Amino acid sequence: MRAVHVTEFGGPEVLRNVDLPDPAPGENQVLIEVDHAGINYADTHQAENTYLAPTRLPLVPGGEVVGRTVDGRRVLALLGSGGYAERAVAEPAMTFDVPDGVDDVTALSFVVQGTTAWLLLRKSAHLEPGETVVVHAAAGGVGSIAVQLAKAWGAGRVIATASSEDKRNLALELGADVAVDSRAQDMTAALREANDGKRVDIVLDMTGGTVTDQSVAALAPFGRLAFYGMASREQPKPVQLGNRLSHSTTIAGMWLPHAFGLPGNVYGTALKELFDLALNGKIRAVPGGEFGLSEARKAHEALRSRGTMGKLVLDPRR
Repeated sequence: MRAVHVTEFGGPEVLRNVDLPDPAPGENQVLIEVDHAGINYADTHQAENTYLAPTRLPLVPGGEVVGRTVDGRRVLALLGSGGYAERAVAEPAMTFDVPDGVDDVTALSFVVQGTTAWLLLRKSAHLEPGETVVVHAAAGGVGSIAVQLAKAWGAGRVIATASSEDKRNLALELGADVAVDSRAQDMTAALREANDGKRVDIVLDMTGGTVTDQSVAALAPFGRLAFYGMASREQPKPVQLGNRLSHSTTIAGMWLPHAFGLPGNVYGTALKELFDLALNGKIRAVPGGEFGLSEARKAHEALRSRGTMGKLVLDPRR
């Protein structure tokens, strides 16, 4: 089968197109003929071995696919790796039937990025009706869904940040009340200005560095910052517990795999609710572009440049 192969750690240049043997499913595993694979920012970290979980070589990247099983079921699956290929193997517990009316891009938008947005707002930030929510990178895969969920769940004001006018316009189309340039030199002041001079209740952040530090400074008493990535590859300042105490603010980290073992099938509940919201026209996926297998390197370059919007997918048939 055709696949993307990584044999040394690095940037997009380490992604190579090769022919590999078909994966052999183990007992009770599911073999999937891949129609589309999702492309996530985490894939770029996996390729350079800077992800939260260590990467082992050799590697076929890709943690999510939609396609058909041997018996013809149309399924969505989460994988540890192996998605950038014509065929992939998944565990039954991480394989989900895709409802009629949900297209491939929507399904792939929800399996990681949609559930991440759901968990950030529900479990990490505990959004309450009327609160002000800041969504950084609001035109991206997680951000574009988080903007819509925050509005659907009663946020009083949603402030989106993005780096270009096109991205800010997209965030406004998705329901954001205000859109702020993410390149603002003083993000604290920019967020307060966007909130009529008041501090904000919730910030969803995957940027890191100065943006995170200045976003924490913009929090109101009992405000929460939910941190789920570091696209800038810059560490924020160390957390000073005394500062959190004196300002009554919370910083929460969130990594999606920790949701898989939660009691009550929280992950499955999130995915089902997202499907229902989409089928009822309450939220929508934002297609960010389709790449062929031979264009995986180009896709990673686009992601790292932070010039993309919405959900990127890979078609292993071309």
